[in-house]
Parts: sequence; C-alpha cells; structure tokens
Amino acid sequence: MRTLPTGQYIPGHSFLHQLDARVKILCLFLLMTAVIGASPLWGYALVLVVITMLILLSGLPLRCAVASVRRMCWFLLAIWLMNALFFAGEDVLASWGIFQLSRGGMKQGFRVVSNVVLILILGNLLTMTTLPTQVTTALESLIKPLKLIGVPTEEVAMIISVAIQFIPTLMEETELIKMAQIARGARFESKKLSERVASSLPLVVPIFISAFRRAEELALAMEARGYRNAKNRTRCQKEPLELYDYVALIVCALICLLQFLLPR
Repeated sequence: MRTLPTGQYIPGHSFLHQLDARVKILCLFLLMTAVIGASPLWGYALVLVVITMLILLSGLPLRCAVASVRRMCWFLLAIWLMNALFFAGEDVLASWGIFQLSRGGMKQGFRVVSNVVLILILGNLLTMTTLPTQVTTALESLIKPLKLIGVPTEEVAMIISVAIQFIPTLMEETELIKMAQIARGARFESKKLSERVASSLPLVVPIFISAFRRAEELALAMEARGYRNAKNRTRCQKEPLELYDYVALIVCALICLLQFLLPR
C-alpha cells in the first residue's frame, strides 16, 4: 500500500486513545454541530484551533488525519462548483444559460466544502483512535433508549460498526483496482476531463462487485461462527467514565455553545 487506508485504527496511548468511546462519539456530534453552526470568520478560526489541538492530542501524523480529504479532492471540487454555479446569489459575475457564477455562490461553496473537510477530519480522528469493537459497544449504549419504541439497537449498532470497518477496506481495494486499470492503459492522470471521466467509469462496476462479495463472505463467516442474533451475545461490563472523560465532554459542549454565541 502506498498510503494508510482511511479510517483504520492506529494503536496508541495518547489522550484521545484513552477517552471512553461513548464520550468520543458524543464529542464528535457536538463538534460537528459547532462546525455546521460556524460563523464566516471567528467560528471557523475556533474550529480550526480545536481540531489542531485534537490532532496533537491524538499523537497521529497530520497526513493520517487528512488522508480522506486528499483522496476526495475532485468530489470537493464538484461540491464547490455546484454551489458556485447554482446558488442564487445577488452579485452575478457571469452567466451561461442555467449556470450563474456569483460571489454569493462561491462563498456558499467554500462554506460547504470547509464544513465537509472539517467533519471528515473529526471522523478520521474518531475511527483512528477507537477500536471497532469499542465503537459498536458505545453506539449500542448510546442508542439503547430507542429500544423502548421497538428499534433493534443491537442490530443497528452492529450494522454501523461493520460499515465503518469496511471503509478502509473498500478504499484500499479501490486503489488496487485503479492501479490495475492504469496498467491496462487507463488515463487517470490525463489533463483532459473527458478522458478522466471515461477512465473512472470502469472503476464503478468492480468496486460494487467487490463490496457485495465481501458482504457475502462476512455473512457466511458470521454464520459459521454461530452468530444468529445480537441480543444473545455476551458483553463485557462497561467501565465507568473517568474524570477526564467528563472534562472532555464539558469542554466540547462549551465550544459548541460558544460557537453560537459568537457574533455573526
């Protein structure tokens, strides 16, 4: 592999590694709310400072934290273009039929792309500092109240955990399929957009086939090991939250609150 798969757990003894998984998931949602509610200048500055501190506290290299962002450059560019060309802004700079390039659309595009990038980095920090089994147990514990209205919380937690674990695997297989297509003459690095699009189409079918094949193999493996119902599984006793868990949760809640109190 040329790069570390996105979202893969990296063992460590940093502050983020030691935090309880339940606290990390709650903090993730609080910080995501802070990102979405960020004001144009001071809000994003606050979020950037917080994320920088989290990367330092995680002990992870910067390239690992932003790995998914680098791989989604074209997707992020497409998001920016859709906002820049279709957002109904007042200051129109140019117009081509249904496309209107405006200053308001460009600002909106930068805002949306910035939100996506920051949330991706936060998600990476969670998955790279938390074991998949811990994520499953934490999710099951957090959504347990939904059981009162008939939601199968054990199955939902298992599905989400498996989906998270499959992300780095599918990213790795996508890279391998891409290298195989390049060996067969695909021109992913071509300067012509039409050639890049034509080269990307052969990636879609193999990726879907690989995903379905791995899902079938996982189902057979779980059945072979006697997995029938998540309700019948034994569970480890949950460890109580430590003082630093409560401190981290309070700090994230204050950051989220401060974000909405900043001048707009």
